Amino acid sequence: MVWIGRKPGIYADWASAQSQIKGHADAKFKSFDTLAEAETAFRYDWSHYYKPQAPRTAVPKASLSGNVVDRLSPELLSEIVTNSVAVDAACSGNPGKMEYRGVYTMSPETELFRSPVFPLGTNNIGEFLALVHALALFSKTQPDLTIYSDSVLAMGWIKKRKCSTKLPLNSKTEKLHDLIQRGEKWLRANTWQNPILKWQTDRWGEIPADFGRK
Repeated sequence: MVWIGRKPGIYADWASAQSQIKGHADAKFKSFDTLAEAETAFRYDWSHYYKPQAPRTAVPKASLSGNVVDRLSPELLSEIVTNSVAVDAACSGNPGKMEYRGVYTMSPETELFRSPVFPLGTNNIGEFLALVHALALFSKTQPDLTIYSDSVLAMGWIKKRKCSTKLPLNSKTEKLHDLIQRGEKWLRANTWQNPILKWQTDRWGEIPADFGRK
């Protein structure tokens, strides 16, 4: 929802709202879980809801893991889109055994999907495939659902609709390469509105989908 922007109003997707605030120095906006909440908020001044960002200081190392609701202050929590999922990959070595998964950001104990363990892969491939999996799962049923990733490279591959990996094709990577090709084919054949945002690890701690193996 946009209080101050090019055209204030309630928008059903992030792309529409973003077009009203991009480049607007005094923009005031906020996401809500339901239309009713947004309609109520729109009747009030933005100051009733808008919280200025806390100083950009790093999260202490002791707070890097655990549920974001438990580990973050209300000010930091207000920066995170609640209607969202988070994806991540884990790789033992580079390359090495690799898997990926997706969870609800605010309740990471709710695992939405998890890949099998591939005998040889890379973390970047896992991050890419996790994003494709999330898009394929939610782009049609929940187009307003935000997807968080902590991999800028994988997000770039999604934008290009191409996984630019140099992982050799052999007997250990054949199934993974097949999945990559199917993922690229899906990206070329489909469109989506789901915002894909960078998870701010230095500010919010580890992404909720993290496997906790560091």
